[in-house]
Amino acid sequence: MIIVTGGRSGIGHVIVSLLRKEGESVITLSRRNLDESEHISCDLSDFKSLELAYKSIKSRGCKVKAIINCAGIASMNLVLTTPPDVVEKIIQTNLIGTIYLNQIFAPLLIKNGGGSIINFSTIAVSSALKGEAVYIASKAGVEAFSRTLAKELSPFNITVNCIAPGPIKTDLIKAIPQETITSIVKSQIINREMQPEDVFSMIKLLLSPNARELTGQTLHLGGF
Repeated sequence: MIIVTGGRSGIGHVIVSLLRKEGESVITLSRRNLDESEHISCDLSDFKSLELAYKSIKSRGCKVKAIINCAGIASMNLVLTTPPDVVEKIIQTNLIGTIYLNQIFAPLLIKNGGGSIINFSTIAVSSALKGEAVYIASKAGVEAFSRTLAKELSPFNITVNCIAPGPIKTDLIKAIPQETITSIVKSQIINREMQPEDVFSMIKLLLSPNARELTGQTLHLGGF
């Protein structure tokens, strides 16, 4: 079984669909209240809510081999005009939520004898995108956290990596002006806008036996 957060929309939704097409059993986690056996409603930024989701998955007795954390939020604001509640929400969801998720669900991979954790960052961390300072701070924290977690979980046969995509047309970047998107794409080594399917190709690599020695890395989709 593979656990995917943010799997009901955007990149996460495409990833879940493609994983299932390849025969993988997938459970999605999100705030949405859906009456589906393959979805668990929970608040990804709330420790107790994630604990309940963990207990629900554990009770099913399935072997979990991977955790893919696609969930995230952004807000296009200059630092001096970002309201405190927006700062807190972004940090709580993107960084603290990632920490909680990895902390709570990693034991399922340990029980399985190993597996993969894939967290999501962004090319904006490397490019220092103007107007995204708080979002970038949250994702830079995810990268640093993932590198350290990789060291801690290595003895358990668990790899931990980040994928940092360039701009991909989803609701997450709809507030970013097109000229900014074009500028970011031009700064990539591969000068084209990536697609969710490109992200899935990287996920397939990280889930494969060929990536057993690849851990503690942030992989820039498109190159930077």
